[in-house]
Amino acid sequence: MKRRPRYFTPAEVASHFTADDLWVSFLGKVCDLTPLMKQHQGDVLLLPIMECAGKDISSWFDPKTRDILRFVDPVTCCERYYTPRGRVVHTPPSGPRSDWDTDLGQPWWKDRRYEVGLLSTKTRWIRVVNTLTSQEQLLEVCSEETLEEILQRYLRHNAHASSYTWKYHGDVLDMQKTLNDNGVTDDDLELEHLRMDRDLFVPAILLYFNDDLTEG
Repeated sequence: MKRRPRYFTPAEVASHFTADDLWVSFLGKVCDLTPLMKQHQGDVLLLPIMECAGKDISSWFDPKTRDILRFVDPVTCCERYYTPRGRVVHTPPSGPRSDWDTDLGQPWWKDRRYEVGLLSTKTRWIRVVNTLTSQEQLLEVCSEETLEEILQRYLRHNAHASSYTWKYHGDVLDMQKTLNDNGVTDDDLELEHLRMDRDLFVPAILLYFNDDLTEG
C-alpha cells in the first residue's frame, strides 16, 4: 500500500531556519536541506539558500520543467540558470571552469532524499475541546490531513488523545477522513466575502473520554 505523504503548514517549514536545521518548500514539496548544508559547509554557493531558510522558493523554478528557471545570456548566447540571488550549489558557472565537477548526479532540487513531505495548499484553524477537563486547544492543521493525522498533532497537548471519541455537532467523526469529508467545512472564503472575522467562527471538535468502566 502506498504510504500517505505528510503535510506541513508554512509555519512548520518556517520554524526550520538555521544552517543546522534548514527546510525550504517549493512547487508543493517540503525539503530538509540540512544534509546539503553539512556536505557543502563553508561553500559560498549556500548563501542564497541560507537567505531563504524556512521560506517558499517556488519563484526559483519553472513549474513545467520543475527545474531552476533558465534564460539565454545576451552576451554569450548560451543558456544559463536564472539565479537572481546568486549562483547556488549544483548550478554551473557562467563560463568554463577547470574546478567545475560536471558529474554531480541529481541536483538537490531533484533529489528525493531531501523530501520530507508536501506543503499544504490550504491550512485552517480548529478548536479541540476536551469535554472531560474543559481544556481547549487552538490548532492550525492542513486541509488535506485526516482526523487521525490531526490527532497526531494534538498528542503533544494530550498524550491520551486516542482514548477519546472525536465529535462535531454531536456526530462521531471518521478518523480516516478529512475535516471537509466529515462535514466540518472550511468557510474562510465565505467569511472573507462577508467581511466577517473568521476567528469568531473557528469550528470546535469535541473530545469525549471513552470510559470503559461504564460498559456492561
